[in-house]
Amino acid sequence: MKVYFIGICGTAMGNVAVLMQGSGHQVAGSDKGIYPPMSDVLRDADVEVFQGWDEEHMQTFQPDLVVVGNAVTRGNPEVEYLLRTRFARSISLPDLIGSELLEDRLRVVITGTHGKTTTTSLTAWLLKQFGVDPGWLIGGVPRSLSSGSELGNESSPFVLEGDEYDSAFFDKRSKFIHYRPDVLVINNIEFDHADIFRDLKDVKRTFNHLIRIVPDNGVILANGDDPIVQELLPVAWTRVLFVGSETKNDYVISSFEETKEGSQFVLQGPGGSSWQYITKLKGHYNSQNSAMALLAAAYSIDSEDVSGFLEKANLDSYTGVARRQDVLFESEHLEVIEDFAHHPTAIRLCIGSIRNCYPGSEIVAVFEPRSNTSATKVLQLEFTQALSYADRVLISPVHRADFYSNEVRIDTGEMAQVLNRGKVQATAFSDKNALFKNLAGLDRDQQRVVLLFTNGSFGEPLQNYLGLLHGKG
Repeated sequence: MKVYFIGICGTAMGNVAVLMQGSGHQVAGSDKGIYPPMSDVLRDADVEVFQGWDEEHMQTFQPDLVVVGNAVTRGNPEVEYLLRTRFARSISLPDLIGSELLEDRLRVVITGTHGKTTTTSLTAWLLKQFGVDPGWLIGGVPRSLSSGSELGNESSPFVLEGDEYDSAFFDKRSKFIHYRPDVLVINNIEFDHADIFRDLKDVKRTFNHLIRIVPDNGVILANGDDPIVQELLPVAWTRVLFVGSETKNDYVISSFEETKEGSQFVLQGPGGSSWQYITKLKGHYNSQNSAMALLAAAYSIDSEDVSGFLEKANLDSYTGVARRQDVLFESEHLEVIEDFAHHPTAIRLCIGSIRNCYPGSEIVAVFEPRSNTSATKVLQLEFTQALSYADRVLISPVHRADFYSNEVRIDTGEMAQVLNRGKVQATAFSDKNALFKNLAGLDRDQQRVVLLFTNGSFGEPLQNYLGLLHGKG
């Protein structure tokens, strides 16, 4: 089959294009932003990439199927040509994954507001360590796997990161609905993606739809400590196992300890069995991610007896995912750590973990309101409360601030005022360069950890700051 991707250089689109090419299909696509590393990945896979949007590209390639990326909108010349002529069938990327790429594979789908990328990566890595040849599709950059996507053996499980975001401009179902899981992980449920969902009730509705399509021979692994998850489960039509720290759960996480080198915990199962694990990942939330990954991998191999897998599994050498507590600079008195956290809960938990691991150090949180939720007022109070767990807070300008009206845009100045009244030293900046100049001027003899929170990039101002720390500026 000849498959054409509109928006092929997006991370997910490009990875799936490569997987489809590897499956024996003839693949091409188009994009405006064609640059490394994705351009190199596509070239190495012999995927033809057309520059820009033009209906002649599709006329030249003559596809049987056209995949429309999530970022592609009406007005795109190729979309308009496709809709006007109906010369080929069109499909969203998640629909393609579920209907064409996975076919009869056993599907392990990792969902939740937080922890999806880490849990997905770890699940795939565990299966690979166990001698299984899994497939996977991961939204980030896993350090312990060869790439963010792999076909694996067609008889082995396929592990996917299941996002609740919508699929395409013409398909407003959550992406994970298309994946039809056999093993479903629900790590947590909170309100997010304010540009897609009206409220928490709306988010719960889409997770409820997902739960309804798990088959009777499947299994749902759910966070039993999460009150929202508990509102939706258990259900009568499939097996549900709860995982968490509370003793009421089927699998209980206990004896958690962490240092700056990593953490350890015990996973207690039914019948009094227990297994101890040591990992380089810090934060109690990562013990939850790890427990979910262990169980997802185990149940995808043998849904009746997981004890053998859990006994053999070892987390020691797993190195995580890029941009999750990445140490960018380290000296006697200072560590600079970057984290992808961009939701209040994720920020609060990360700050708490760092405080545990670096007792006595001043915690400086640098926060960029960048996502479609964090850049608006919808969770302003929650972000302020999360940042209050730091000792000092520097708030970056809102990304694409002009995109939001004054009534909608998060008020970083008000956040700083509230934090200062609560005895947290806080400043809202209108310029990133000024923010990092302020950061560079802090006393270098004090023990300090700087936490950088963004789901994008602080760009050149951060690089200049790091250069100064390294003595290059």
